Amino acid sequence: MYPLWAQAPRIVYSEPEREDSRRTDFEVVGKIAGNFLVYKNNRNDHDICVYDDNMKLKSRVRLEASDDRWINVDFVPFQDYFYMVYQYQRRNVVYCEALKLDGDAKRMGEPLTLDTSHIGFSASNKVYTTINSDDKQRIMVFKINNRNQKNFVFTTFLYGNDLTLLGRNRLNMPMEERNDYFTDFLLTNEGDLVFCKFRRNSSGNDQIVKVSMVQKRPEAIDFEVRDVNTRNLILDELKLKVDNTNKRVLLNAFYYRQRRGNVEGLYSLIWDKTANTQLEDTVTVFNDELRSMAKSSDASMKMAFNDFYIKNVVTRKDGGYILMGEALYSTSRGNTFNRYNYMGYGSPWISPMDYSYWSPMYSSPWYMPWNRYGYGAMNATRYFAENIMVLSFNKQGGLEWSNVINKSQYDDETDNMISYQVMNTGGEIHFLFNQVERRTPLLNDQTLDPDGKVVRNPTLKNLDKGYEFMPRFGKQVSSRQMIIPCLYRNYLCFAKIDLS
Repeated sequence: MYPLWAQAPRIVYSEPEREDSRRTDFEVVGKIAGNFLVYKNNRNDHDICVYDDNMKLKSRVRLEASDDRWINVDFVPFQDYFYMVYQYQRRNVVYCEALKLDGDAKRMGEPLTLDTSHIGFSASNKVYTTINSDDKQRIMVFKINNRNQKNFVFTTFLYGNDLTLLGRNRLNMPMEERNDYFTDFLLTNEGDLVFCKFRRNSSGNDQIVKVSMVQKRPEAIDFEVRDVNTRNLILDELKLKVDNTNKRVLLNAFYYRQRRGNVEGLYSLIWDKTANTQLEDTVTVFNDELRSMAKSSDASMKMAFNDFYIKNVVTRKDGGYILMGEALYSTSRGNTFNRYNYMGYGSPWISPMDYSYWSPMYSSPWYMPWNRYGYGAMNATRYFAENIMVLSFNKQGGLEWSNVINKSQYDDETDNMISYQVMNTGGEIHFLFNQVERRTPLLNDQTLDPDGKVVRNPTLKNLDKGYEFMPRFGKQVSSRQMIIPCLYRNYLCFAKIDLS
């Protein structure tokens, strides 16, 4: 049993900068050599802002100016340095390069070209995807050519933590049906690429009729594909998580008993990564007590979980894990968009019609093709984010306890200020989210202990008026620190939440 952290977190803010507005694209890189680094993109200007421990700006480093349009930037942070993996197009060639920088965003060498791709058009989305293992000892860059719809060609590049190339492979993935999709892609500490391939029924927007676990080991030249027995349940979106400590892969999904029915419960699968075989699978039926706690004020018991999505899975050393889900939906001009509408997109891994490479996009039930930091193109859209469900499972996948964190959030035209972020301090999990109090949205901190007890912590210190927090875009940068973006008079700035 761990003691609760009773001290209220402390907040310090960065100063708003003239160049940064609510439409600035950004990513929190992390805490590097004692500094806090944030990447910012304004049109074709790419900068790394370096902040000290009090979030005072030390420097704003302009990344090398180029006439070539950058398509995407990814970051892999370490304690004293970080890698920036970026891709840009020059004429008909897309270049993928990596650059090593220190805690002051200064170069530690020359850019390294990882790969190039010849295309016959202007790329609007990234060609390459960068993923890394939890311990960051393995980094993978890959691309998927889907020009032949019946055979997707994967090209993978596996690197060590010093960007030494450990293996390059070109693999084929037969796509038997038009309704075949992939889940998110994960990399284990050993360098195994893991994902699921699944098929929806002929309508393409609801029932999952087949699931296969796919694994590519570092030394292998082909994929290992194993069918998963899902007990003929009707599954929703599949959520994968690697348990590196116990060398397993966890798969979770809400399930139904009939097409377009109500969510009945949770299907859970434990996969042995070493033997590449199914170990355990369990079905957790949501009882009336949990439904009563989770449902919104105007929902029926049967429909209590119809708007829930799995958001987080946290593994434990003993093989157990904690799963978190949140109720999310939107309304537009009198129409309510629920999970059946979102499933019409097929999968968060979407391939644009005119694109010859598979292009992962931002995974969210709210996904729409506009800047996720600005306002949407649709008028009169209201976004809702409500209760958070928390389930704890043992090593065999059996339910230990359940709880619900009650909240009710909505916003018009943008979903930036709603939803939540978790901060895992080891002994407890903090849930940070905005809640309206006396007509003012305030950042709340609620703590979950190992036994499932939820405690609402005191109001955060230095919670200045005028700052609008965007907690779901926050990033934990150390064991007790998180950087959360916020808006101040329509200017973008950042707040450091400190539990130390």
